[in-house]
Amino acid sequence: MGVVIPLEEGKNKLASVKPLVDLTKADMERVNQLILSKAGSDVQMIPEVANHLISSGGKRLRPMLTLASAALFGYQGDAHVKLATSVEFMHTATLLHDDVVDESDLRRGRSTARMIWGNQASVLVGDFLLGQAFRMMVDVGSLEALDVLSAAASVIAEGEVLQLSVAKNMETTEDDYLSVIRAKTAALFAAAAEVGPIIANADKAGRGALKSYGMNLGLAFQLVDDALDYGGKAADLGKNVGDDFREGKITLPVILSYRRGTETERAFWRQAIEKGESSDENLEKALGLINKYGALNDTIGRALHYGTIARDALAPLPASPLKAALLEVIDFSIQRVN
Repeated sequence: MGVVIPLEEGKNKLASVKPLVDLTKADMERVNQLILSKAGSDVQMIPEVANHLISSGGKRLRPMLTLASAALFGYQGDAHVKLATSVEFMHTATLLHDDVVDESDLRRGRSTARMIWGNQASVLVGDFLLGQAFRMMVDVGSLEALDVLSAAASVIAEGEVLQLSVAKNMETTEDDYLSVIRAKTAALFAAAAEVGPIIANADKAGRGALKSYGMNLGLAFQLVDDALDYGGKAADLGKNVGDDFREGKITLPVILSYRRGTETERAFWRQAIEKGESSDENLEKALGLINKYGALNDTIGRALHYGTIARDALAPLPASPLKAALLEVIDFSIQRVN
């Protein structure tokens, strides 16, 4: 099942992260070196587990946002490298913890760390990476940056707990769902983008613009991820199609299909999600209902909405290659469904 989304008028090619990658390449090399250095430990299992996930081919979008947002305001020091590395460690720690909570087998097309080393090692190495992240934040010496990133860490944890509380509950509303993804995903995007202007001593308007950009980009990004779980391919996802369904996750395509369905169809969703009857046959039926009620296209419609807010957040900033690259990331994040 595919999803087709409207591209903006005048655009005849798919967007790419390449402009952002190219503009942050030199600093990202420094980030990658620092990642390898700070993931090291005399305890052999720590670098093994950390490097398994760190080297698994993620786009490193969040640290690139930190580097780009600092450069956008003319930052000249090296604190942005430490903060970008902190952001990546926070993200990696979250993934390690997520895979344990979700009992996931695959991450970016490879066996999850918990499948190789076990749940305990995954959780504890995630904690180690969080500790290293905070040490680097302290090294930077910016209380404002530390405040933003530590607040994000707290919000992410709240989002994890909130997701647990609504898991397998078909009465979850769209507002509940948005609260989860705002905390679990968008908060780190927002923090990653906001700390750049903070260390560059940007004014309040500049800082607010990047925070809003990051928050709304994160919402769009997660909405597309949740649509891809029902409309993508395993090779593109780095996980099995339908994993969210098998794990009983309440995402927007499910919420919309459930609320728009007949009583018989809603009974099916309750059996499949709440009671864990997530066979391949039921997954096919779920995909049929999601298609019947246009839930994937409407989920992408929501993503387009937040993408527009992210675009408008940057509108007052002067034109530059960095701004253009950040805008293209919005399109790239949404066009992944093509």
